[in-house]
Amino acid sequence: MDTPTDGDQSTTEESPDSRNFSRRPVLRAALAAGVAVPAALMGVPALARTIPSTGGQLEPTPQCDDGDDPTPAQTEGPYFKPNSPRRSSLVDAGTVGTRLTVTGFVFGLRCQPIANVLLDFWQADNNGVYDNTGFKFRGHQFTDASGKFTLATIVPGLYPGRTRHIHVKVQAPGGRVLTTQLYFPGEPRNNTDTIYDPRLLMTMRNVGTGREGQYDFVLNIQQTTTTTRPTSTTTTTEPTGPTTTTTVPPGGTWAAGTPYTAGTKVTYGGVSYVCQQAHTAQAGWEPPNVPALWRVG
Repeated sequence: MDTPTDGDQSTTEESPDSRNFSRRPVLRAALAAGVAVPAALMGVPALARTIPSTGGQLEPTPQCDDGDDPTPAQTEGPYFKPNSPRRSSLVDAGTVGTRLTVTGFVFGLRCQPIANVLLDFWQADNNGVYDNTGFKFRGHQFTDASGKFTLATIVPGLYPGRTRHIHVKVQAPGGRVLTTQLYFPGEPRNNTDTIYDPRLLMTMRNVGTGREGQYDFVLNIQQTTTTTRPTSTTTTTEPTGPTTTTTVPPGGTWAAGTPYTAGTKVTYGGVSYVCQQAHTAQAGWEPPNVPALWRVG
């Protein structure tokens, strides 16, 4: 079995029998499976909010338990490819498969949403096959100012030995890469897949002939809260992400605001780097801070 080659080193993979589940993942798993939720669990704010069956919009800044556990890391597997195109939709008019929209937010440990987080998704097609020559069902995007992402894709097909899943790499500006997978509730193979982790279950609902899923990532990033409790004379403010200190590279060719394509070479702080994914540079995404975007070379 493949073992993780990167990701948040503070998280480790455990067997299902040895996990101590917090209230949040238990709540997610129960609601995703459509079973009754114990009353004791409903009194706590759920990070992964359920999508009401009657529809309706989600709150822009969801609630979260302070000090919540980071999203667990999982193996990358054999089918990851760098240089995926930047796009939030992996489908077109001729795509075969059940349409799926996945939405969610990315938080740090103090429940504050993080903007400009890189999310790189890849998955199998409707027949359970990965495109290893092109970039079908592969793409990366960045969270918006509220920390939200939206992915338009299809429900992936099954292939031998695994349950249904979607791969993703998540990286905040200046942070480490979290490599993990998202799972579907109610799948028979969830019980036999040795990698499956119920903490990574999406909440799901059917919408017409398609499906909608939701999952919120928690990155192992320390945040200093600046929230003040609202009163009749005060307001609440929350930052959109961690504070990043940017150092101007002496004599370097990398520059914030520059659009880079895969293969472009720059220098930063006296070191040469090669661009791995097309993107527009921004403060906090200096080459040594984002190995998903730049490699030494």
